[in-house]
Amino acid sequence: MEVSQGNKEELEAVEEVSVPNIIGLSIKEAEKILKETGLELSIEGITEENQETVDKENTIIKEQTPTEGIKINKGNKIFIKY
Repeated sequence: MEVSQGNKEELEAVEEVSVPNIIGLSIKEAEKILKETGLELSIEGITEENQETVDKENTIIKEQTPTEGIKINKGNKIFIKY
């Protein structure tokens, strides 16, 4: 069986972005900032089905992974705890 490495040009075209600081923001504010940056938000300990039960306007983020300033690929997730 042969495994392809993919197209080299496609692999090199992945854009890196700097992780913004979202600690102290509401989940709703953080989602907006991350979307503008090309990143996604994931709430640790909450399944996608249960995310609707979280009050995103009033829930404040206490921790984030990875931390501010780290370079990651666009499209990656930032994990938060509140």
